[in-house]
Amino acid sequence: MSTQFQIEKTAGAARLGRLLTPHGEIETPVFMPVGTVASVKGVSQDILEELGVQILLGNTYHLYLRPGVDTVRKLGGLHRFMAWPRAILTDSGGFQVFSLNELRKVSEEGVTFRSHLDGSSHFFSPEKSMEIQIGLGADIIMAFDECTEFPADRARTQASMEMTLRWAERSKKYFEEHRREVPWAAVPTWSDQTQSLFGIVQGGMDRALRKESAERTMEIGFPGYAIGGLSVGEPRELTREMVESTIEHLPADKPRYVMGVGTPEEIVEYASLGVDMMDCVLPTRAARHGLLFTSEGKVSIKQARYAQDQGPLDANCACRVCRRYSRAYLRHLYASNEVLAQVLNTVHNLSFYLDTMRRVRHSIQLGEASRFLADIWSRPKP
Repeated sequence: MSTQFQIEKTAGAARLGRLLTPHGEIETPVFMPVGTVASVKGVSQDILEELGVQILLGNTYHLYLRPGVDTVRKLGGLHRFMAWPRAILTDSGGFQVFSLNELRKVSEEGVTFRSHLDGSSHFFSPEKSMEIQIGLGADIIMAFDECTEFPADRARTQASMEMTLRWAERSKKYFEEHRREVPWAAVPTWSDQTQSLFGIVQGGMDRALRKESAERTMEIGFPGYAIGGLSVGEPRELTREMVESTIEHLPADKPRYVMGVGTPEEIVEYASLGVDMMDCVLPTRAARHGLLFTSEGKVSIKQARYAQDQGPLDANCACRVCRRYSRAYLRHLYASNEVLAQVLNTVHNLSFYLDTMRRVRHSIQLGEASRFLADIWSRPKP
């Protein structure tokens, strides 16, 4: 078994579903916290379980550099290495290599790049990305793609899209030939379990190219489809336009994954458009900078006005942080540069995101997704 996906209810374009993976069942639409180096910064795995995290995202580029795929494989794969029994998705490394900018060189074969850690030279091809991701052993892995920069003219965008399609074919070919080499396949109880490889739709900010990319990626054939190449500097309204225009060309019976988005309002909106999976570093990164998401809008806890505020961060939140600590204490921790500030802030932000998605799923179940979306957008902004 690899992944299986079933839609249980719809409300407009929004879908309530279940995604079955070798390491557990996922209720969709789902938000995936980012565990870049096999760790969600500042939060232990038992707390992630308590928060209700169903699936984590690991980063192929970073894990390849440190601790290295051979180490993870020898220790039984990413699940055993990081003591995480639930589902994991790994990205292909394409976006991180794209982000290196001046430290990379792209060719038909793949990408030569220099490590951000020590400047050493490395090479990623579709085959290499598959080899690494199979070695890491995530439940869902991603085809190697080229992320198109913004802005880019049509010729450049089309060439990049064509490259991604050729790389998708190579990714699938290698994956099909080596899929049984996943670390946990050697365990008798896991011998019939396999990973799933998702394809990625590119095409920049061109609707026609997005349509073509979606249709041709579907011709190659994958059990799930991601919309990539977003959140690369384009205006948010353009991001939404690309998501909506791409979704209409993707199959209704396969999971849809938008990569690298977004704010709480955005993930609700994308779920209402029919997106099933999303990830973003925003809740954890913002937390480390003292920016917290609440039912009444964003709170910058570093501000002096919270120095004597005895109230909870969010009176409508039942997370362990809001139940126990005051805004004054959270502000004190941040002002004192205490590590605990980052931990508590991150726990709250993740809880807020996960609770938001639970409310989305409940609203779809009740057939009220559009009303919930309207409620989100009508909240006061500080």
